[in-house]
Amino acid sequence: MLKKLKEFGYFEPSTLSEAIFLLGRYDSSAKILSGGTDLLVGMKEKGLSPECLINIKGVPNLSYIKYNEREGLKIGALTTIREIEKSNLINKKFSVLTQAAEVLGSVQVRNRATIGGNLCNAAPSAEMVPGLLVLDAEVKITGKKGERVLPLEKFFLGPGLTVLGKEILTEIRVPSPHPNTKEVYIKHGRRKAMNIAVVGVAVAAILSGDKKEFKNIKIALGAVAPTPVRAHKAEEILRRKKIEVDLIEKAAQIASEEVRPISDIRSSDWYRKEMIKVLVRRALEQVLKNSEEKK
Repeated sequence: MLKKLKEFGYFEPSTLSEAIFLLGRYDSSAKILSGGTDLLVGMKEKGLSPECLINIKGVPNLSYIKYNEREGLKIGALTTIREIEKSNLINKKFSVLTQAAEVLGSVQVRNRATIGGNLCNAAPSAEMVPGLLVLDAEVKITGKKGERVLPLEKFFLGPGLTVLGKEILTEIRVPSPHPNTKEVYIKHGRRKAMNIAVVGVAVAAILSGDKKEFKNIKIALGAVAPTPVRAHKAEEILRRKKIEVDLIEKAAQIASEEVRPISDIRSSDWYRKEMIKVLVRRALEQVLKNSEEKK
């Protein structure tokens, strides 16, 4: 049932500095509005009632996709998920982000939702986060005292909580990938479309020349802990060991033991753990298959 919205203030700053000033002035009673696909739903259905909204859609120079070999990929926080989905550059060099963007909501949602909003909403099931984690992404944060950059893995504190103070996330940075990196994102939900992930798994791997070892491997999991997480122990089991069925099964089991899922309306904690085993195994098998196809 939709809740009646309480009155709130509304601002449309035309510069980043103005937006930061307003955020400092209204402190915790203010919410940043970018795409609004999460925030407005929270206000209508979940009782979220900020005293004011600061709409940063009109702030210039926060929507872009830039890349060069030395600095890597830079995505402005107001870049829409649809722009990421349709970017040939991202699909060619960071395909795990394309795969994640393709299964986020509907086309209508992807046309509104922004990458910055997806991260700042800090949902454990955030679609774009596992892929960014396996790519070693960083975020640039801007506040009254200037800018700071930190690893995305340190950005989340819990469901709906981030390290942001009176600050705005302005950019996502991803280093240039190794040319032989293979990437996979698998989402499992209760239906195929318009669904929040029950479990999300991203993998990025570099195989040895003979395809018999993972020279490097990164696994990230969504919707199975208070924040999206890396499966560091599972990665260590796989790294620089001969790839065998038993090794993959062992890594999948360990990944399921690294998380703390909850039971909710979408799934039980037991089911989520079981699906981690299945999806991690499938993702690793898909990486190996993709590697063979590119010979």
